[in-house]
Amino acid sequence: MKSIRLFLTLCLLPVAMLSAFGREPYANPGDVPDSLGKKNIVSRIIAYFEDTNKPKTNKRFDISFIGGPHFSSDTKLGLGLMAAGTYRHDKTDTIVNPSNVSLYGDVSTVGFYLIGIKGTHIFPHDRYRLNYNLYFYSFPTNFWGIGYDMGKYSSNKTSFKQFYFKGAVSALMRVGGHMYVGPAMEFDRIDARKVENPSLWLGQKLSTTTVGAGIEMQLDTRDSRTEPHSGWFVSVEQKFCPSWLGNTYGFSFTSLKASHYREVWKGGVVAGMVSGRFTYGDVPWGMLSTFGGSGTMRGYYEGRYRDKCGLDATLELRQHIWRRSGAAVWAGAATVTPSLGDLSWRKVLPCFGVGYRWEFKQRTNIRLDFGVGRGETAFIFNINEAF
Repeated sequence: MKSIRLFLTLCLLPVAMLSAFGREPYANPGDVPDSLGKKNIVSRIIAYFEDTNKPKTNKRFDISFIGGPHFSSDTKLGLGLMAAGTYRHDKTDTIVNPSNVSLYGDVSTVGFYLIGIKGTHIFPHDRYRLNYNLYFYSFPTNFWGIGYDMGKYSSNKTSFKQFYFKGAVSALMRVGGHMYVGPAMEFDRIDARKVENPSLWLGQKLSTTTVGAGIEMQLDTRDSRTEPHSGWFVSVEQKFCPSWLGNTYGFSFTSLKASHYREVWKGGVVAGMVSGRFTYGDVPWGMLSTFGGSGTMRGYYEGRYRDKCGLDATLELRQHIWRRSGAAVWAGAATVTPSLGDLSWRKVLPCFGVGYRWEFKQRTNIRLDFGVGRGETAFIFNINEAF
């Protein structure tokens, strides 16, 4: 019975959110009408969401939950659940941005399931930062081969089941102003099972282990990490994955990302991002550079295009509309290539999209995005902005 009630609650969340948009929040519990005091399930959900974005200065740790059905071109119909929390070491220090943590899970009708946790822990006075992201998923997915030309043709698509565990962590120290630097490590275990056409893997092992260690540098002048309105974020990451660390294949990679945010009018923010990832050596298929999914180039099936080097850029306009509602439109371009010397304009892929934003917590949005790529579309349900 409890599981049935949980399922009904999650399915009713979007309805409750829509119902809450036009309602004024109650100043205190005594203002709640008697009809809500009777605690039917929809009224409870509406009352809960009316209060999630209010600052709770009396709490050291503020956490809220959201979930509901969603649909995307790769995972199909699914049911997701997220928990977002913010906290501070010193509740009186409102200058330093709060630490944040998100727990997330998902299941879908195609047999996809995911569970993970990610966040940034801010130490007192923002002298140190601990970034982490750990997740596991099982996914009946597709593979087109390696290289732009293989991903271009739908006839190359083959199905397989992917098991993926990833853990990444970096410990950064402020070295002056808004600059941070420190060690970074990650672990990736990727298994391809029930492979339909193994020849597309070009003789590579279907199961690989990658352990990487290196250094990460960040320049961060954003006014918020979860919903920035102004500032810069620049990240440079270099990791080495030698065979003597137990890696299936020995290689290294460099990741670069730069994003800028600027408020152009009341409630309107222009956000731009460029990123690149370049791999060197004997790179396993699961660690090649790619794009798509919920982060970069929304609209493309994640992993369809993969190669040693990847580049992408996105320009997005984010506009607050009314109360806790907002919208976003974006355009982007990306490509993959075996080396920078092989870059070609004819292999640059476009994407466009539109999205809805709902302020779940203060400076933390739930986003529903619809992306359009070349011959592909995708719906995305996620927490926080794409970049």
